[in-house]
Amino acid sequence: MPRQAKRAESSPRGLVNIRMSRQDRNVIDRAAQTAGKTRTQFMIEAARRAAQETLLDTTLVLVDGGTFTRFKKLFDAPPQPDDRLKALLSQKAPWEP
Repeated sequence: MPRQAKRAESSPRGLVNIRMSRQDRNVIDRAAQTAGKTRTQFMIEAARRAAQETLLDTTLVLVDGGTFTRFKKLFDAPPQPDDRLKALLSQKAPWEP
């Protein structure tokens, strides 16, 4: 086994360098501080969550015809927003001026 590969396997951590704009970094730093996390903790959790969502989006779920019909009916029904949803949708995003 090459020396470099052996070192990578035994290392408990890896290094990832990311170039980003100052504006993106500032938004991430504000969010991390709000969440009580370091920038690294926040970015790792966000990246892991996005990766899991991406993988889940590619998961195939097989159901019988009746279940699919019920799902399709619920999915195609018009939304029924309640007061909490209306309030949420009327708020500005924290990163918008």
